[in-house]
Amino acid sequence: MTNKERIQLLAKGQMLEDDDFRALLTSLTKEEEQFLYQEADRVRRQHYGNTVYLRGLIEFSNFCRNDCLYCGLRRSNKNCDRYRLTREQILRCADDGYNLGFRTIVLQSGEDPYYTDKMICDIVSSIKKQHPDCAVTLSIGEKEKASYQAYFEAGADRYLLRHETANPEHYGKLHPAELSCEHRKQCLRDLKEIGYQIGCGIMVGAPYQTVEHVIEDLHFMKELQPHMVGIGPFIPHQDTPFRDRPAGTLEDTLHLLSVIRLMLPSVLLPATTALGTIHPMGREMGIKAGANVVMPNLSPQDVRGKYLLYDGKICTGDEAAECRSCMERRMEAIGYQVVQSRGDHASFQNV
Repeated sequence: MTNKERIQLLAKGQMLEDDDFRALLTSLTKEEEQFLYQEADRVRRQHYGNTVYLRGLIEFSNFCRNDCLYCGLRRSNKNCDRYRLTREQILRCADDGYNLGFRTIVLQSGEDPYYTDKMICDIVSSIKKQHPDCAVTLSIGEKEKASYQAYFEAGADRYLLRHETANPEHYGKLHPAELSCEHRKQCLRDLKEIGYQIGCGIMVGAPYQTVEHVIEDLHFMKELQPHMVGIGPFIPHQDTPFRDRPAGTLEDTLHLLSVIRLMLPSVLLPATTALGTIHPMGREMGIKAGANVVMPNLSPQDVRGKYLLYDGKICTGDEAAECRSCMERRMEAIGYQVVQSRGDHASFQNV
């Protein structure tokens, strides 16, 4: 079977055998690569047209109780300039985002125990009260199911939790011993059962990652059926044990974006900031490879440069309005339209 035939099978909704995934991820010619991107774009247009959804990202704390080996926010990084936003600051950012046309607010932080369930519920419900036509997405890590339930009842619509890797052995090489691959997966299952739109994802080119691991991730995604998949290239941070590891590549990330689009046709797929960090046109290339979400930053300008999961992060000096208008111009320049919409997954749009 040729790679073109493999791409056509995926586009028809057929899951590939592992050997076929392996070939597709490792042996594309330039012509096959373009065919893959074209098919991914075609499938995305079938479900979402040329629409690109905006998410307004508020990074409200860079404290983290975990010590993951790849992350600049890890608790043992003494060089991290820590900050926490107050409830009032977070709500002001959400108001600013709403006035700029954002209809999804993403609240993201390290796993910071300072913010109790009661505080998170209050922040979520306050945003929903002020802006009932907005979706609120949380990305605050592993919690007990009862906590997830409380956030959902307070009005949270979506939850992002990258699984990082579906392989337990690989997971152990990226995380401290107290974290487990199975618990991470169970959190995602709990979130989906509660009724969230859920997002999982991986770092492409993470230390110790093999093609076999990526294939295992694809099987996990297919089984989980997430509403969103967030992937981006691994980028090392100077204050972590992986500081000297090579970054993931643009090509591998784009290939995987397209494969995921074909495998999960209606998935919400961001062109991430990390993609834009490793290449000036990375986010545009991601959109053309099948992505349909971008996430400009709404955090206060004075903390932007402190939320550094990796080195070289872009847009840390921009005002929220600059990020918004810049993204709109960038998307229009390649033939896509940024819309003022919650941007729900297709299965939730008529709920």
